[in-house]
Amino acid sequence: MSTHTLPEATFARTVLGSGPGLALAHGAGSSVAGTYGPILDGLAAHHTVVGVDYPGSGNTPRSATPLSLDVLADQLVAAAVAEGLDTFAVSGYSLGGPVAIRAAARHPERVTALVLTATFPHRDNRLALATPIWRKLAESGNRELLAEFLTMMALGADALEAMPDEQLQQAIGFTAAGVADGTPEHAELAPRVDVRNDLPGSQAPTLVISTTQDWFTSTRLHHQLADTIPHAQLVEIPTGHLPMVERPDEWRQLITDFLDRHSA
Repeated sequence: MSTHTLPEATFARTVLGSGPGLALAHGAGSSVAGTYGPILDGLAAHHTVVGVDYPGSGNTPRSATPLSLDVLADQLVAAAVAEGLDTFAVSGYSLGGPVAIRAAARHPERVTALVLTATFPHRDNRLALATPIWRKLAESGNRELLAEFLTMMALGADALEAMPDEQLQQAIGFTAAGVADGTPEHAELAPRVDVRNDLPGSQAPTLVISTTQDWFTSTRLHHQLADTIPHAQLVEIPTGHLPMVERPDEWRQLITDFLDRHSA
């Protein structure tokens, strides 16, 4: 049982659907809508979906202090409980993966299953190099330059090379328009994250979705999660860091099929 008291749920949240509970932890520099938007309706068709926007995302005010992984995890759980969910699965994407893992570690009686996509248990050298660049570009205010960097890093080689010039420029513009104001704080938190001690004791059935063309979070990190979490299942999807852009239907199907087998 958890020994951690839940705080008041103060982050802005998205609530959709009905059925077994599913909490959503979004990626850095994004929001619930930005990460899960293309598959939200599909997830909500059979689940009560609750997602929170981190500080500086969606309608949650930006934080004046460094973000805490424990606070993000507790706020996600508190929002789900506030919406009447006693137990629920958690889907975590990118930075949301450690949020989901920490939520399960701090509140194991609440979390019935984990789905971890394009994520990491701790920073490797690639993340250690990429996140300060990401943060500095976000702090510069040059959204176009930031969007060019993110487009280069986040799209898989297949999707990137399939784009004609005009479509590539449209993708950059779309990315620039969607940058969360709190991106500098999100990018500052990412390399501080380390949930390796949480993994061996995890009791929730877990699916690790490895994005095989990912330049942000490597397949080595995905496999480390699957190898360390007891009885975790690993599946691969041939995308870069953005399965919601490159293969949304396949991504949603992997999530819902797993959750159908592990419904509370």
